[in-house]
Amino acid sequence: MTTMDVANSDRESAAALDRADGLRRFRDRFVFADDGVVYLDGNSLGRAPRDTVVQLVDVVESVWGSRLIRAWSEGWMDLPLRIGDRLGTSLLGAAPGQVAVADSTTVCLYKLASAALAARPGRTEIVTDRDNFPTDRYVLESLAGDRGLTIRWIESDPARGPEPDEVAAVTGSRTALVSFSHVAYRSAFVLDMQAITRLAHDAGALTLWDLCHSAGAMPVELDANEVDLAVGCTYKYLNGGPGAPAFLYVRAEHQRELRQPIWGWLGRREAFEMGDGYERAEGITAMLSGTPPILGLTAAGVGIELVIEAGIAAIREKGIALTEFAIALADGWLAPLGVSVASPRDSSRRGAHVALAHPAARTLCARLIRDGVVVDFRAPDVVRIGLSPLSTSFTDVWDGLDRLRGLLEEEA
Repeated sequence: MTTMDVANSDRESAAALDRADGLRRFRDRFVFADDGVVYLDGNSLGRAPRDTVVQLVDVVESVWGSRLIRAWSEGWMDLPLRIGDRLGTSLLGAAPGQVAVADSTTVCLYKLASAALAARPGRTEIVTDRDNFPTDRYVLESLAGDRGLTIRWIESDPARGPEPDEVAAVTGSRTALVSFSHVAYRSAFVLDMQAITRLAHDAGALTLWDLCHSAGAMPVELDANEVDLAVGCTYKYLNGGPGAPAFLYVRAEHQRELRQPIWGWLGRREAFEMGDGYERAEGITAMLSGTPPILGLTAAGVGIELVIEAGIAAIREKGIALTEFAIALADGWLAPLGVSVASPRDSSRRGAHVALAHPAARTLCARLIRDGVVVDFRAPDVVRIGLSPLSTSFTDVWDGLDRLRGLLEEEA
């Protein structure tokens, strides 16, 4: 179907795409209690899986309620690594023993960036980009300020993101760490993880990738791309719930060398011995710090299993179809009204959200939300629509962009 066909067709065309959707049955696995809201923000907070409610009630009533503190030795303590292995082996291309679910994305970033910088003494530079997600930039700025390091900022087109040649231009013998988001939070641009990681290694630096906008939406191959370190959240496409714990990945070959800075009792060898002094645990366990958040881990585990059940290849295929549909509607309906697509046109370089640029984006987002179409505003001029493949329908996309078209026509 061409852009013109989409623009001139009716809502039934979207409904037909929904009926042909191989993942349509998964939409019924989520809670819909929002009275007809068109939810196009699943890349910020995923919908609640129905199984999460069941599992949380079971943990509270049957485990916490009956086993009490005994539950720690009956499986609770193993959750960060057990869920980490499920996530890593099934969705991140990581062999067992390299992923742990713990802390927040910011804390995980701090731990891994700090450990990476300490492992490259004498090197004085960090490479990242101006359009990297704010928490990534702030953590790196904090560490650079504390250690007297320099950040080599890449000034890329926000709709395009850093390309390997731009990274090569600022990477060299002084580079300690190269850190980017795999999928840009504003534009959905997919960076070339393999090429950028190879460039960093050629310079003797380590890499740290933020997977927040790719985990659960598209295949990730951490081991195959020889990534050193990675972090990500579980509350977006993995549907782990608000404030769900993040995850971190440390390549096996680095686990003996790297020393994370937040020494807590769970990262110590023989934690329950409560011994004097800190002796780091073996493997990925050394990256843990405090007591696991059992309810948060339970919810994250449910969301991760749902994504695994659906299959990441099928999810990626639908994510591409949804974004292609949204872009076709934008070209046909919204471009004549002053909207431009600020995401890559090449689906292989685009994640599962679409950025629509308009000078009045902030006001448009507020009015859309008021009218029951939940989207995101991203400064300075982007209406961001997140198309979470398991819970977003083609009809949702049609209805949301049709309402945006109506607002723009009112203004015109």
